[in-house]
Amino acid sequence: MSSEEPTTATIEPGPRTDARLKRFAIAALVLLIVFLLGFVPMWTSARWRAAERDEARASLRVSTLQNLIANAAIDARRGEYEPARQAASEFLTSLQTEIDRGAASVFNDSQKTSLRPLMDGRDDTITLLARSDPAAADRLVDLFVRYRQAALSTPAR
Repeated sequence: MSSEEPTTATIEPGPRTDARLKRFAIAALVLLIVFLLGFVPMWTSARWRAAERDEARASLRVSTLQNLIANAAIDARRGEYEPARQAASEFLTSLQTEIDRGAASVFNDSQKTSLRPLMDGRDDTITLLARSDPAAADRLVDLFVRYRQAALSTPAR
């Protein structure tokens, strides 16, 4: 037996290999274009829907706050002071949280300025409700009116 040394042969691309490579590149380009034709409209639609969703959530937070204080006022008028106290407490806590959210808040700066004074009588209102004082109902109605004027006077963002 003779010892043969391994040789490395270089394979040069022929005309068939070049044609296959071009077809592959064209097919990949066509697939990319088809993908983008489907992706771009879906992406813009998703962004639009996300903006609508965020606007609806902001509107819901404003309405939820309004419902809480309205429920508290109605309960207090009916003499149901404990549910009124709970609703008023939840309203004032949620309002403070919303004001403290900064730029993520549903209220703009002028609304926040108008809403901050609502927090001043928090302890007095809760105490009146805890004592089942009928004067709490008038205070809650006033709080409701002031909230509605401040929150709904200028559109939320």
